[in-house]
Amino acid sequence: MQHILDAILAGDTATEDFANLDLPESYKAVTVHKDEVDMFEGIPSKEKDPRKSLHVEDVALPELGPGEAYVAVMASAINYNTVWTSIFEPVSTFGFLERYGRLSELTKRHDLPYHVVGSDLSGVVLKTGAGVTKWKAGDRVVAHCLSVEMESADGHNDSMLDPEQRIWGFETNFGGLAHIALVKSNQLMPKPEHLTWEESASPGLVNSTAYRQLVSKNGGQMKQGDNVLIWGASGGLGGFATQYALNGGATPICVVSNEEKAEICRKMGAELIINRSEENWKFWNDEGTEQNPKEWLRLGKKIRELTGGEDIDIVFEHPGRETFGASVFVTRKGGTITTCASTTGYMHEYDNRYLWMNLKRIVSSHFANYRESWEANRLIAQGKIHPTLSRTYTLDQVGQAALDVHHNKHQGKVGVLALSPEEGLGVINTELREKHLDKINAFRGI
Repeated sequence: MQHILDAILAGDTATEDFANLDLPESYKAVTVHKDEVDMFEGIPSKEKDPRKSLHVEDVALPELGPGEAYVAVMASAINYNTVWTSIFEPVSTFGFLERYGRLSELTKRHDLPYHVVGSDLSGVVLKTGAGVTKWKAGDRVVAHCLSVEMESADGHNDSMLDPEQRIWGFETNFGGLAHIALVKSNQLMPKPEHLTWEESASPGLVNSTAYRQLVSKNGGQMKQGDNVLIWGASGGLGGFATQYALNGGATPICVVSNEEKAEICRKMGAELIINRSEENWKFWNDEGTEQNPKEWLRLGKKIRELTGGEDIDIVFEHPGRETFGASVFVTRKGGTITTCASTTGYMHEYDNRYLWMNLKRIVSSHFANYRESWEANRLIAQGKIHPTLSRTYTLDQVGQAALDVHHNKHQGKVGVLALSPEEGLGVINTELREKHLDKINAFRGI
């Protein structure tokens, strides 16, 4: 791999030289093992340790198929789906790989006794498969994580509705936490050239998810002047939602867990902030069996104190079970609750009277289609939306990185260096970087 890294770091390697680079038979990757899926059985979720299940090892380079590309991964990032994969919740991802492997002779490559994880990357195209015309060896790229076959009519209005829609590196193999990744060419997008490798790798999944969930016609359809309640507003997903609200003329009401995270939101430009640790809401009883509507009322009162008496137009929901009842309650009549992820539990409970009688809408949202991902990446490239990278680990430290995300110790996104030997590399457009450096640093919590 050293000769590949040398070619990338040289900065002036020609396309034909990249295309002629010898590719290794194996590469370094982060994996989980099929024979370990029961290793945490009987252990509470929070006590499951990704450091025990995530392995850094050499794996065989898969066959390159039509419409695909090998990418030399300079940097990647940790998403919550990597945490889920590492603790084998809510199900083992090997079930996804087995089903995908039955689809065709080509997809059999994905059904292996190990799973290379990771749903983000920035890097350089090494080789493209038959039929790829838009991308070539040497192109500096990022990847979004939507993998689709697009053989059904169902996906051609919105590719997220394709019956064979999968999340790359979670429901497919050969993900981005590795030195080389295998992607479909329609996952690739231009790398924002004012950002480092690790900065440009970090927005991918969460940025596109936030764009669809809050801005897109397929999500909240946010407009200027909307009051947007954002749970976890300084986190990997909520940090982008906060930026989209500010960038789009809405007013974010940012819910965070401590003052340090509140300060990150203020640096983004948000003014209306709720610190959960100060409010000490008890939406559920101690047994977690019954909700307390009085606490919903208290949240609504706090929101109106901040907004000058106005209720919430859109709730950006991703905690799930813990907060969902409150989210439905505090949304204004005719308002919208957009939901994804459910990191505190999937079984949501809410009082339907407050939904049905007040004509509120619950809109489900899951990642983003190629067009939405392209638009989200374009805003990053223009310097209108910024990465929320807070810390970067090496590939060998990925277990600790996943543990930090699992225990919510991170602020914003957690990055991982793959081939890149150090942080700070990969910037080409120094003028644009200098223009936005204060925001880049502020959003990183520096």
